[in-house]
Amino acid sequence: MIIRTIITFILFIPAFFLAMRHNMHMFQLNGYKNGEHLNRLKKNLRPQWLLIFALVTGILRLIFPVTGLDILSWLTLLLIILVYNAMRRLNTKKKLVYTARVKRMIATMIVVEAAILVITFVFCGINRLSGMLLILTGLQLLMNVVANTINHPVEWGVKQYYINDAKRMLKESPGLTVIGVTGSYGKTSVKFYLQTLLKDSFNVLVTPESYNTPMGVVKTIRESLKSTHEIFVCEMGARHVGDIKEIGDIVHPHHGIITSIGPQHLETFFNMENIKNTKFELADALPDGGMLFLNGDNGYIRDKAQGYKNKVFYYTDASDTAEEKDISDMSGIAVNGYRAGDIRVSQQGTDFTVTSPDGESEQFQMKLLGAHNVINVVGAIAVANKLGVKLKDLKVPVRRLQSVEHRMQLREHGLVTIIDDAFNSNPVGSRAAVETLKMFDGIRIMITPGMVELGDKEEEYNYKFGTYAADCCDHILLVGKKRTKPIYDGALSKGFPEEKIKAFDKLEEALSCAYEIKGQGHKYILLENDLPDNY
Repeated sequence: MIIRTIITFILFIPAFFLAMRHNMHMFQLNGYKNGEHLNRLKKNLRPQWLLIFALVTGILRLIFPVTGLDILSWLTLLLIILVYNAMRRLNTKKKLVYTARVKRMIATMIVVEAAILVITFVFCGINRLSGMLLILTGLQLLMNVVANTINHPVEWGVKQYYINDAKRMLKESPGLTVIGVTGSYGKTSVKFYLQTLLKDSFNVLVTPESYNTPMGVVKTIRESLKSTHEIFVCEMGARHVGDIKEIGDIVHPHHGIITSIGPQHLETFFNMENIKNTKFELADALPDGGMLFLNGDNGYIRDKAQGYKNKVFYYTDASDTAEEKDISDMSGIAVNGYRAGDIRVSQQGTDFTVTSPDGESEQFQMKLLGAHNVINVVGAIAVANKLGVKLKDLKVPVRRLQSVEHRMQLREHGLVTIIDDAFNSNPVGSRAAVETLKMFDGIRIMITPGMVELGDKEEEYNYKFGTYAADCCDHILLVGKKRTKPIYDGALSKGFPEEKIKAFDKLEEALSCAYEIKGQGHKYILLENDLPDNY
């Protein structure tokens, strides 16, 4: 009995830690939120059926300490080691980061599980330990939620300490102007455009990469804010009502820009009204006299903007470049707005003219592809101009603008050009991406897993996406056969050739197929969205 228990324990150690590591990785990707993790786990339980089997086998072994169940336990633990080690190698899009929080959670889990083993040994004897070892392995499905709940008071205290320290640093920088940037999409691009347009005139700090959560903002302030900084451009992301208010209460923005409002994260927002209210939490955080820059092409923003003061709209001419086709009601927008007109798009970039509220006009050229980029650049121009930078002085910075990484970023590979739009996807951005692909003269291929986090509307929006793609692509390669079925159906409904639309299980398979496609001319491959490992 002792030897059998030792064998089980030896196999338990790697199986336990590999299963724990995988589920901790998923928990981190789900933002350390118990509810979101459990919801995602419920939808993706099948890949972890081995842990459920281990849990059931462990319960049987705890009740019936027989040799046959020991052998089954060993085989189960061996399979867990093999499968979860393979999953560890595959899940590489965003690796598990062993933050202080993760380390605290792991320590709590080990203490709790060690206590359970001691209690089992004391009250049930060594012959029952094998069953409990298997049960603890299976429980890795939920132990991160348990540890997170136990650690909540500690995590709250740590979070408050860091927030208060960031607030202190901001208070000690009275000359700092904070500009909040939020929106359903476009906020990261606008943030970096603002950095480029303002850095010749001001010492600018921006939240790096896609840091847009309260603790991401706090980390930026504590690690990067200097007394010499004059402007802090703070990206504010949200997945729940109240998220923007939480960041606003930390940084107290002087001015704000809302880049867009649209169906994004409907799984957690539930409806468009919640999304609109959450984005306008930035407007509510502004002081008297604070300027609120608003995308006038966006119907949701125009409707919600009524009643807010110090609005500065930016918009494009009423054409297909606007997010909302019906923009006939421009009352109050043109009066103090920045208008972009004469938009000309080519494979080399985009030209447009901006007219300011005082009637001054300047023509701009940029390397960024697609008319959809104009609205975000005009928003950045409006902010910079209102902060004192003349329109003519912005011409060179606009020419210097680069695509933000994984957002319509061009990568040349000989006879193949990759259009990397893999960071995220939404109903407006996905349509703009395929319409940009259509401009290129060559073989136009799209690879996509579709759009997610759209709640009950997910199937509808992906179906529409398929109809747009059918008009713009020569080949459509889908990743995830079940999830992308609405895109497939939407494309076929527009008469897209069935032999030119294929579905694959993995991105690598779709890429290989794309490179093997034969035809005349240069090959353009659009990577539209790339789902994280927790999908």
